[in-house]
Amino acid sequence: MCIAKSVGLAARNDVADVRIVQVLLNLNSEAWRADNRPPLSVDGQIGPNTIDAIRAFETRAMGLRESDGLVTPGDATMARLLAGLPPGPTKDKLGLVMPRAMPKRIDLYYEPLVKGMTRYGIDTPRQIAHFIAQLAHESGSLLYAEELASGSAYEGRVDLGNTQPGDGPRFKGRGLIQLTGRANYRDYSEFTGIDYVSDPNRIALDPVACVDVACWFWQHNGLPPLAEADDARAVTKRINGGYNGLDDRLEHLARAKALLGL
Repeated sequence: MCIAKSVGLAARNDVADVRIVQVLLNLNSEAWRADNRPPLSVDGQIGPNTIDAIRAFETRAMGLRESDGLVTPGDATMARLLAGLPPGPTKDKLGLVMPRAMPKRIDLYYEPLVKGMTRYGIDTPRQIAHFIAQLAHESGSLLYAEELASGSAYEGRVDLGNTQPGDGPRFKGRGLIQLTGRANYRDYSEFTGIDYVSDPNRIALDPVACVDVACWFWQHNGLPPLAEADDARAVTKRINGGYNGLDDRLEHLARAKALLGL
């Protein structure tokens, strides 16, 4: 479902859900908005303008004789709003998958994501949905390009290739899906021909590298077949090593799938 709870009159009106409906109404504005009516403010706050817009959409775009001013998960109004979107992973859809993401972060990462997914063959609707959902959780809706913790927990982790003093903090997680450990930095460096072992911070400072790391990790760790099987738990375990944040990952996945017509 694109929204988790109802939006409109006497509804739950969670901020993220209201923002999604507001954006969808603006993207479908030609179907309902009068010439002199400004676009909705996308602020996540329900109010008379948003409720009036829902009513106008239901009566003008959908042809209903009466409107209840309400959008609920999976209802006909939401289906019609989604049907009015262009195909593929557009910038607007990326923002809808991550309604809490700052617009400037969407702007920063959208083009690298499109190019990266194309380069690495992450190009089926199901793969795109799972990839973006996992990336959204791992990066805090594109806010973080580097692990917040110091990395000291990875010190001495031979399974990550951390054999030298200071390797834990030096090779802590970086990228939108985080590259962690000396061995992974070495493998990625060999793949790209760029020495990230000598300069691991370079990944976090470069939006293109942040995305490329995520795409490389996806392919290098055999995630495509798990995504194609629609096994979100298996995808999460392969990335996380467990199921931390599974509910949040599933919420992002539900939005991504709805927006991609799955």
